[in-house]
Amino acid sequence: MKFLHIHDANFDAEFAAILARGEETGREVEQVVLDIIAAVRAQGDVALLDYTRRFDRLEAGSVAALEVTEDEFNEAFARVEEADMAALKLAVERVARFHEKQKQETWLSTDETDILLGQMVTPLERVGIYVPGGKASYPSSVIMNAVPAKVAGVGEVIMVAPTPGGEINPHVLVAARLSGVDRVFRLGGAQAVAALAYGTATVPRVDKVTGPGNIYVATAKKLVFGQVGIDMIAGPSEILVINDGSGTPAHIAADLLSQAEHDELASSILITTDRDFGERVAAEVERQLKELSRESIARKSWECYGAVIVAGTLDEAIVFSNRIAPEHLELAVADPFAILPKIRNAGAIFLGHFTPEAAGDYLAGPNHTLPTGGTARFFSPLSVDDFVKKSSIVYFSQGGLNRLGKDIVRIAELEGLEAHGKSVSIRLW
Repeated sequence: MKFLHIHDANFDAEFAAILARGEETGREVEQVVLDIIAAVRAQGDVALLDYTRRFDRLEAGSVAALEVTEDEFNEAFARVEEADMAALKLAVERVARFHEKQKQETWLSTDETDILLGQMVTPLERVGIYVPGGKASYPSSVIMNAVPAKVAGVGEVIMVAPTPGGEINPHVLVAARLSGVDRVFRLGGAQAVAALAYGTATVPRVDKVTGPGNIYVATAKKLVFGQVGIDMIAGPSEILVINDGSGTPAHIAADLLSQAEHDELASSILITTDRDFGERVAAEVERQLKELSRESIARKSWECYGAVIVAGTLDEAIVFSNRIAPEHLELAVADPFAILPKIRNAGAIFLGHFTPEAAGDYLAGPNHTLPTGGTARFFSPLSVDDFVKKSSIVYFSQGGLNRLGKDIVRIAELEGLEAHGKSVSIRLW
């Protein structure tokens, strides 16, 4: 863990290592992923079965046998405790209610009597969602990807999830059913992304792939983009906490560790105007680490990519935050609403001492699929907009074309495109 002052001479160099985490690994795996994609394109189901056997230790006679059956869904519902079921239902309801507010409708403008302009909003026909498996099971990822797709009106949602050894978490299956997922396959890794992008005899081709995954999954999404749409290239998780010395160190330490336990490349950073407070948070992190079941993962993340940074003022902390554009930003200050207007770049913003980032992960309502690695400068959280496409609508009456036609022809001539101009002038009176 680095303890830095924002005005240290070597501050930028020290912090650069945190920002660059995972980049070298990405270059190393790209050729492996290219080979996997090529194999799936060429061999389809045969390649999927081979990779599933090699990577997930799962034997199957066909890809169809890897699809979750109705009996398995029923068994999952029977295994999930009533309180867990209630919590998952509450999460689905709240996430759906939030995303309903994002919906846009087709519109037409009648500002001109002889010309009609508008925009048609159409949901995608079929999307694929990737749900991570392996180190942990994530029913929340199912909800955050499937619910906005269904709210948008997507016709079919295909879910893939790696299942080492073949067993799939019952809470993940329950979340899938509650969220409206139509089909679930025990498939993971780059091969699952390739199957969704290109289709096989069993796995249908989709229009878009969303959802987080490991470096192989992220690289596969990057490489198939253009063949299908994707939500974003998600890197390791990250949190930045801005603090003014107010609040409870134990609370902020817990928030930092909520990201560190994700994986070894996660980054947890506190920037505070109070050095003593920062030291107390760092000490509390060390104490809480020993209580975590995922201590080894969280400790490596904290020791390699964690930091406590001391700033002279809150304005300095805000400038720093906007510069790195964090995935999760907590404003753990006495008056978070006073500084909120100054925040320009963040995936999700959590205000005050009683709004832990984990609330947003599960059931606050907004989506937890967020831009990472500084991409919050230009990317937004996953939303209903990711599951629709928009078409422009243009209608000219004869009078409307006569009114604007000469100017259309003039611009076409400026560009030297004679046929463009002719297609208009041939209709003019």
